[in-house]
Amino acid sequence: MLDYNTEAAVYDATRGGVPRAESAARAVLGLVPESARTLLDIGCGTGLVTQRIAAARPGLKVLGTDASYGMARLARQRIGAVALGDARRLPLGAATVDAVGAIWLLHLLRGAGEARAVVSEAARVLRPGGVFVTTVDKDAAHDVGSDIDEAFAPYLRPKPSDSEELVVAYGAEAGLDVVGETRFVGHGQGRTPQAAARSVHRGDFVSRLELPGTAADRLEAALLALPDPDRPRGDPEYRLLVFRRRG
Repeated sequence: MLDYNTEAAVYDATRGGVPRAESAARAVLGLVPESARTLLDIGCGTGLVTQRIAAARPGLKVLGTDASYGMARLARQRIGAVALGDARRLPLGAATVDAVGAIWLLHLLRGAGEARAVVSEAARVLRPGGVFVTTVDKDAAHDVGSDIDEAFAPYLRPKPSDSEELVVAYGAEAGLDVVGETRFVGHGQGRTPQAAARSVHRGDFVSRLELPGTAADRLEAALLALPDPDRPRGDPEYRLLVFRRRG
């Protein structure tokens, strides 16, 4: 798993930067009602997406929280209202915000009950009628039918923690009903075989791949043997679901 405190300094530059952030922010706001006055972005990372959500809708008060000090520090420089905190125990009272976002978060929560707890917390802090917007099947979005995806195929985890089936079930338990969805492109995130091999070597794909024993070495070698090792393959297309709080 990545150390997000140290990763914070290069996170945006290595993950599509502003174009990806703007694409994500537009998609989120397309699912948040104009009547919403407060939005909490949980797992806000460096705040690049959060900042663009706030800038695009001046009447919306945008807050952020992240468990990584390095990420939260950068986010605070961008949007100000950022708390260091665990998404499973949010530092807000019940029914205090109109919208909650969780972008590129649930797929990282591999521990037993972690994703369920985050969805439950999102429901807790939402006012009745409020909305929860989250990415689902995040890692599957990177499968663009490329030769990299063929190399990954034998090692894919069978049960991602952010699968649509699981997240919808967690939402139903917490009083959240699916009311819509959209997709957006992760601009600049098309991987090259060389970059994918480096990520395998670093252990970056823990949410997507199971690599016991020498499997990581074998996969790294297979990726480095692919043609055009410096050519980016297709950009991923992410999927967002929006849930409404009952009541």
